[in-house]
Amino acid sequence: MNKQERYLGTNIPLKIYGLSEKSVTITFGTEIDNDLLYLITGFNQLLLQNSFNGLITTVPAYTTLTVFYDPLTVMLSDLPGEGCFEKVSAHLNKIAAIETEKSKVMANHLVIPVCYGGDFGHDVLTVARHNKLSESEVIEMHTAGYYTVFMIGFVPGFAYMGGMDNRLATPRKEVPAAKIPAGSVGIAGNQTGIYPMETPGGWQIIGRTPVKMFDVSRKQPSFLKGGDRVTFQAVDMDEFNAYGIEV
Repeated sequence: MNKQERYLGTNIPLKIYGLSEKSVTITFGTEIDNDLLYLITGFNQLLLQNSFNGLITTVPAYTTLTVFYDPLTVMLSDLPGEGCFEKVSAHLNKIAAIETEKSKVMANHLVIPVCYGGDFGHDVLTVARHNKLSESEVIEMHTAGYYTVFMIGFVPGFAYMGGMDNRLATPRKEVPAAKIPAGSVGIAGNQTGIYPMETPGGWQIIGRTPVKMFDVSRKQPSFLKGGDRVTFQAVDMDEFNAYGIEV
C-alpha cells in the first residue's frame, strides 16, 4: 500500500495511505486526545480552504482524515505527479507545510437541549446506580460537561463525544436494545453521544433532544461535525415539546 510521511508543524508524523482509487487516508497518530483532534481539525480546515480540483469531501475520525476525490478530475488537473495518489499526496503535503496559528482553528460551540430521565431516559438510573450517584447528580454532571466531537460514525450523524466526567462512565448494555429513538442521548464507557435516527444500539440512554441531528435536506446534513464543542442544557417535557429548532 502506498505511503508517504510528512510533519504538520509538530513532531507527530502525518502518514498518507492509498485507501482506494477514489480516496486516501491520512493518519495523524494513534492516541485519541484533544491535541490530536486539533491537528486533524486544523488540517481539515486548511485543506477545505485550499482545495484542489476533484476534491469531493473529507471525513475526520479519531486519529485519521480520509479524503475522497474524483479520479478523472484529479488526473486532468495541473497537480504535480503521475497518478492520482501522487497528485493528491503532493497537495496534502503542501497543505501540511502551511503554518497556521492554533487560534485560527475554529470550532463551533453548540448548546443542545435534553430532557433527561423518565420515558426519554430510562437508563439514567442504571448510570446512577453503577456510579453510586443520584439521578439528579447524573444530570448535573452531564450538563456541566464541555464535550468535543471526535468523529461522526456508526450511522450518519452519530457524534462520538469525549470530555465526559469519568464519574459517569458506564459500560454498554449487555444486550443491545432493538430500537433506540432518534435524538436519544447515551453513555458508553467514558463517551457520550446522540442517536440521529431510530436504530438498534447498546448505549445507556439517559435523555432525548428535540434537535434533529441528521437531515438530508440541510446543506450540512449532520448537525454536528468533528471538532465541534458541545454543552447540554436540561429541559423539562413542556420545553421539549415546545422547542423549535431552525438550522
